[in-house]
Amino acid sequence: MAEKRRVVRRGTVTATERLSPDMVRITLSCPELVGAELPHSDHYVKLLFPPKEADYAWPFDPEEIRANSPHQAPVTRTYSLRRRDTATGTLELDFVLHGDDGLAGPWAAAAQPGDEIGFFGPGGAWHPIQDYTHFVLAGDEAAAPAIAAALDALPDGATARALIEVASLDATFDVPTGPGIDVVWVPRDGAPYGLRLSEAVRAVEVPEGKVGWFVHGVAEMVKDIRRYLFVDRSVPRADVSISGYWRTGMTEDGWQSSKHDFVAQMDAEESAAAQPR
Repeated sequence: MAEKRRVVRRGTVTATERLSPDMVRITLSCPELVGAELPHSDHYVKLLFPPKEADYAWPFDPEEIRANSPHQAPVTRTYSLRRRDTATGTLELDFVLHGDDGLAGPWAAAAQPGDEIGFFGPGGAWHPIQDYTHFVLAGDEAAAPAIAAALDALPDGATARALIEVASLDATFDVPTGPGIDVVWVPRDGAPYGLRLSEAVRAVEVPEGKVGWFVHGVAEMVKDIRRYLFVDRSVPRADVSISGYWRTGMTEDGWQSSKHDFVAQMDAEESAAAQPR
């Protein structure tokens, strides 16, 4: 059976906004998404970029290039949607800037209204539901848009604590606030990615009632918090959305190709640790 061809969509930049010294928001118009069903708060798109040595630019057919010039195949970079409006086909994406490093950050830093980009998606699987009275949401800058979208979508009467890791307290940005929402900024201040966030999550006082967890970000933090939730606290897996969005020292391509083995190792270690001694 032939592999299903992924749909490539086109987004046109309509606005840019600097959120902090390290983050910029890009608004895209995508008429193809008018009327689409996008019910989740962790929706994401996979933006398509030609590699730096490529001799082509958007628009392009990624499958055709992959078939004819695999060494020049476009690469994807995954970004969570901060907001989406399916009545107008509008998407908002937040980009962390790292100077000239990488592909997505420099593109976002230089983006102007009228620029176009191709993408796959949106995908997504999680949003806060009425079954839970409280949510713990934790992640670094890569997960912050999904965390903010979840705060926007809290069920009536639910409360939430959001722990967001940033480079420093000078790099914070606007997130939803209001009754029942407690936002905790966790500055790295030079510490390794995820270390301070792991400590902060472990220190959370979990209230009584049914609690839902959303923990995403650097893989090393996810590994530590998975063990904390599933082994130390015996939290039901159905109550937890947890996954590594990226891994220190790896490109997205390298992380995605190794993620299955990384998850399998975590599963094995957690299973062994849960066995009675």
